[in-house]
Amino acid sequence: MALKTVEHTQHNMTSSVNILSQRALRMEESATLRMAALARELKAKGKDVIDLSLGEPDFDTPTHIKEAAKQALDAGYTKYTPVPGLLELREAICTKFRRDNGLNFLPSQIVVSNGAKQSIANVCMAMLDPGDEVVILSPYWVSYAEIVKVAEGEPVIVHAGIEQDYKPTAEQIAAAITPSTKLLLFSSPCNPTGSVFSREELQAIAEVVSQHPGVYIVSDEIYEYINFSGEHVSIGSFEQVKDRTITINGFSKGFAMTGWRLGYMGAPKWIADACNKIQGQFTSGATAFSQKAAAYALLADLGPTREMCRAFQQRRDMVVELLSRIPSIKANMPQGAFYSFPDISALLGKRCGDRIIQNPDDFCEYLLENEYVAAVSGSAFGDDRCFRISFAASEAQLREAVIRIERAVRALV
Repeated sequence: MALKTVEHTQHNMTSSVNILSQRALRMEESATLRMAALARELKAKGKDVIDLSLGEPDFDTPTHIKEAAKQALDAGYTKYTPVPGLLELREAICTKFRRDNGLNFLPSQIVVSNGAKQSIANVCMAMLDPGDEVVILSPYWVSYAEIVKVAEGEPVIVHAGIEQDYKPTAEQIAAAITPSTKLLLFSSPCNPTGSVFSREELQAIAEVVSQHPGVYIVSDEIYEYINFSGEHVSIGSFEQVKDRTITINGFSKGFAMTGWRLGYMGAPKWIADACNKIQGQFTSGATAFSQKAAAYALLADLGPTREMCRAFQQRRDMVVELLSRIPSIKANMPQGAFYSFPDISALLGKRCGDRIIQNPDDFCEYLLENEYVAAVSGSAFGDDRCFRISFAASEAQLREAVIRIERAVRALV
């Protein structure tokens, strides 16, 4: 019996790769989650790690939202919900879209999901066939390209560096569109760069897309409430593309509700219906009491959200000022979100002892192993010259982290 067990184990070890799907084998692991796991391992060994890898606000969910969830639990909101979400929440989302974004949706055009990530996946699964192209503006959030590939689409990356404030132009987008293009996917404010597209820039992009009737826009606006530019503009508010824009948003960032897992989309009804069908076969509706609290959050006082935004802006100012003192690092001035995306091109090819920094992956590993600062390589976001640090930490931690980054940089020759 023991021999058979050993043989069975060996068989599983040798054949598991052949049993897994090509889909699973091709998919890249999330770099942000991988770096966070490495940071946790070092912390568990007693190392003084400053983790700036995850895009998670370090603020707690506002008290009034938590109280709304408790009341919903006491009222019995513990059962299944309709697949696209509670009507109360979808109505609140419609109110929010009109109030904040100039977007006019009916509840039947709203689909609530288990996070904005699922909303994007629903759209891609509902709209893409093999060979369909998705123009992705780069730098981009780590999961965009992988979600497109899982849906059997083809990512087409349109890149902009720090010299363009990491914002591809309408002309670049126009050059990337082909007869196979189905979607244009981007975020503003942007993860990882914090860049915010202006009204004029979005108007120009809308003009380009309007000339291609078969192209639809997926606008990820999850960082809408963390915006230092003074104006958030939804591209779906432009008349020429309002019927061809899917607007994605959620509660994780602006309301510090990451663990509540709630995102939503507003879309033409036929797209919303298709996403509803897709979601119905994968997860069904999101958590009932979370939805009740979210409906309350959208229509309640946004004071805590604005206070959080001000704190992030103060941290941004401090971090960018400190980074600007470090030789060979070029830091952008993010207008939203809570990230900096410094360009480290000047460090590539330098070394510390036997270690050569050939790319941002090398730099982030070097930084974590030598100075115990966890950051994420820009290659995960479509840029092999940069790395991302999150402001989701105290000012004292951020200040110490930049001191360590400077020490690491100065040790390179």
